[in-house]
Amino acid sequence: MTTSAYICPICSTTLDIISSENTYRCGNRHSFDVAKEGYVNLLPVQYKHSAEPGDSKAMLNARRAFLEAGYYQPLAQAIALLVSLNASNQALRLLDVGCGEGYYLRQLRQHYPAALTIERHGMDIAKAAIAAAAKKDPTANYCVASAQRLPYADGYFDVISRVFAPSNAAELQRVLKPAGHLLLVTPGPRHLTQLKDFIYTDVKEHSETAELPTGFERLTSQRISRWITPDKEQRAALLQMTPFAWRATPENQQAIAEPETLAIETDFILTLARKQA
Repeated sequence: MTTSAYICPICSTTLDIISSENTYRCGNRHSFDVAKEGYVNLLPVQYKHSAEPGDSKAMLNARRAFLEAGYYQPLAQAIALLVSLNASNQALRLLDVGCGEGYYLRQLRQHYPAALTIERHGMDIAKAAIAAAAKKDPTANYCVASAQRLPYADGYFDVISRVFAPSNAAELQRVLKPAGHLLLVTPGPRHLTQLKDFIYTDVKEHSETAELPTGFERLTSQRISRWITPDKEQRAALLQMTPFAWRATPENQQAIAEPETLAIETDFILTLARKQA
């Protein structure tokens, strides 16, 4: 029996891995089986707001198609560099909140220095996303969970990354070590402006300064902007990844797909913050 990073989502006591049974179990006998893909589901039914919470399969498929085309790889490399430059020791525990299918965690493994060891964890509320992540990357630790109730031990992580994902400030603080780091990725002012032009009559720009969760102090901020030229299918996939996709009418979607080529700005703000004492 080996102690894990997880706590029971029902009673908040430590979960231990029972290797012989491929199960996590707490002292109160609550059990959670490891799925064949290698993840564990720590989202009890009483905390679900729908039968299948999180992104739909259509949205997951769109995100997979677009990300695997490599358009956001410069962002992934910047995340890895920022993590490695701010590593206080050669062994880190990192959690990606709202990790989806684990794209950034996989990229992190490829781009951080060989001398740095990172114990990588990813969680998302979408079961299909976590199943895909665990299947693609068995060297990381994945679980189905809610960002409002992170099933991890107090002070377990050195770094938490949050890429375009919601979170709970109190939970982020709870699971981070003292002076632990939070890495936020938010849209920059010009992010996907050319797509928005098809949908909105008045496109409003995002702020250059990301809003920090309560209890964190800003250390550094970095802006990464790139032009990309995705093809028609990739533009449709990119649109499905965005929070403004629901505003796009069939006419908007047709107009976006129509041009043979369309240059689109990607604009990201990377903010590194530290947990306050």
